[in-house]
Amino acid sequence: TVVLVDSGNAGNFIDRDFARTHAIPLVPCVSHLAVAAVDGRPLGSGQIQHTTDDLTLLSGALQTETIRLFVLSTSQTPIILGFPWLEKHNPTIFWTEKQILRWSDSCHKHCLSPLPPKMEVGDAHCSSSDLAKIPREYWDLAEAFSKVKASQLSPHRSTDCAIDLLPGSHPPKGRVFPLSQPESAAMKAYIDEELRKGFIRPSTSPTSAGFFFVKKKDGGLRPCIDYRGINEITVKFRYPLPLVPAALEQLRTARFFTKLDLRSAYNLIRIRKGDEWKTGFSTTTGHYEYLVMPFGLVNSPSVVIVYIDDILIYSDSFHDHVNHVRSVLHRLMQHQLYSKLEKCELHQIKVTFLGYIISSEGVAMDDSKVQAVVNWPQPTTVKELQRFLGFANFYRRFIHNFSSISAPLTSMIKGGRQRLSWSPPAVSAFQELKHRFTTAPILHHPDPDREFIVEVDASSTGIGAVLSQRQGNPPKMYPCAFYSHKLTPAEL
Repeated sequence: TVVLVDSGNAGNFIDRDFARTHAIPLVPCVSHLAVAAVDGRPLGSGQIQHTTDDLTLLSGALQTETIRLFVLSTSQTPIILGFPWLEKHNPTIFWTEKQILRWSDSCHKHCLSPLPPKMEVGDAHCSSSDLAKIPREYWDLAEAFSKVKASQLSPHRSTDCAIDLLPGSHPPKGRVFPLSQPESAAMKAYIDEELRKGFIRPSTSPTSAGFFFVKKKDGGLRPCIDYRGINEITVKFRYPLPLVPAALEQLRTARFFTKLDLRSAYNLIRIRKGDEWKTGFSTTTGHYEYLVMPFGLVNSPSVVIVYIDDILIYSDSFHDHVNHVRSVLHRLMQHQLYSKLEKCELHQIKVTFLGYIISSEGVAMDDSKVQAVVNWPQPTTVKELQRFLGFANFYRRFIHNFSSISAPLTSMIKGGRQRLSWSPPAVSAFQELKHRFTTAPILHHPDPDREFIVEVDASSTGIGAVLSQRQGNPPKMYPCAFYSHKLTPAEL
């Protein structure tokens, strides 16, 4: 049945003839309700005298809800869902495609309940609440989000983590760290669980690394292994990492986005067969080695980034997007890789990815990162200032004349200084840089078929440029990127 979603309507309605034809039970209203147009004129359909009994409404994402509708002559539209329905469910709607992309989190918890699936979902290990969060187009691929499957030992692949040692090197021996009573209990629980899953095994390895804990922000304990010894004699993996700006340029025409986050990404990668002994670690209760990739190995981040970092799927149309997501989920299942549903974002028109907010409009800075800069206290040491500049430098392409603005700050960390001396220009630069973060524009996706406008500028400390295009209807000038470079002594 066709349903009209109308944000200008003050109620939810069903056509009188439609209700009669389908034998929908009606309930008399205690008092009749007058119906008027937006200008106050009474409608010819007359007053509302009945509502329906409780109905089960099937919505676009295969969710069900209980609803009562006012009965009225609505002529060509059998059902109208007005502002009260939109306010209750707060769906994300892509109007040009006439598609409901997703429901609000509150709606999933309190309003909607999933229909029992009519198709086989296999050994998906998905609860009904999880299944409700998966669009119907992927119910037959629900196993791609399986928690149970993700906790099983993965097979060996061509992407196994290799640990090649430098010629002539000798296996290091780390020390056993003393643990407090709570840490000892947490260590035993961790070892027992990893043995149960098959992620580690008892070892006779000649190398060992220390096992200890660090506290999480929530007060919990995170297990850590001191692999500095084995890392020093490991041949470093020099695979070139992809450039983020180059990757973002591919999103120029995309309107729909899905982000997948692989569950326990490190544990989905096996240690290359024969290299397991090199991951040996010692605890107060025994010596073990990993069969899956642990945190702490020097080449681990490269393996994860190159092969299975966060996955962004983007498409120009909704139909293509469904096909693209299905293709990716199917490929992940083939290789026994599983996504963490609670961190996945499906069918979005805006998504946070690699520190950026991406939409069809363009690329913007992550709001949480902007707030971190705004709240950053004035550094008191060179290391603190370096940390601030490194953080800010990540977003320099959003800041006009970044190098010139930050010049007084970068000059403070030169010459091997240990203490900071904040001059008025340096204080002003620090505050101005923080202000620029709060006013940075959205960088629009460049269109190679349109004319580019380049504006350049120079000062005694640096050079800068703005790359812009006229886009939209009527055309307006929008920035695509900012460039800045601090002049070296040889360039002055």
